[in-house]
Amino acid sequence: MVELDHKIFLFLNSIHSPFFDPVMWFLSLRSVWAPLYLAIVWMIYRKYGKRAWIPLMLVPVLVLIDDQGSTLLKNLTERPRPCREPALADMVHTVNGYCAGMFGFVSGHAANSFGIASFTAPLLKKSWFSWSIFIWAALVSYSRIYLGVHYPGDILGGALLGILAGTGLAWVAMQLDKKIKQ
Repeated sequence: MVELDHKIFLFLNSIHSPFFDPVMWFLSLRSVWAPLYLAIVWMIYRKYGKRAWIPLMLVPVLVLIDDQGSTLLKNLTERPRPCREPALADMVHTVNGYCAGMFGFVSGHAANSFGIASFTAPLLKKSWFSWSIFIWAALVSYSRIYLGVHYPGDILGGALLGILAGTGLAWVAMQLDKKIKQ
């Protein structure tokens, strides 16, 4: 399984170009996500009005679960990132010499982006938004493979963590909203 993950990573990471290097670097910057997050907060306020505090109070919980969960799993599994794997180091394409921390399983970027997507899609219930936010999460996650810092398995693990946390907390938000509306 590890060998397959390496092969898929090397194939996907080898698809790079000078044009896409800065694009993928940009997609991977968490500070770039701020306008999206502000737009989501605005959409939640538009839909929920005075009850917007219900889902918004769960966002820090979601980020805590995704960030700390991914860090915990990285420290438990101690799986080196592709750019830190001695057997692959010469074959890995990186951008700006960036290699991040020592361990990569699971991807925090994938956990956070899929967590936000899985949390907000059922709350906002707009098909255009659901498609867009999941495409955004997939692009952010792919950027981590492109940059050479995560294997596909790291991305899948992070996405699973984010989807479980986001879906679970969205359910909690909807249940609380129902109780308050009664």
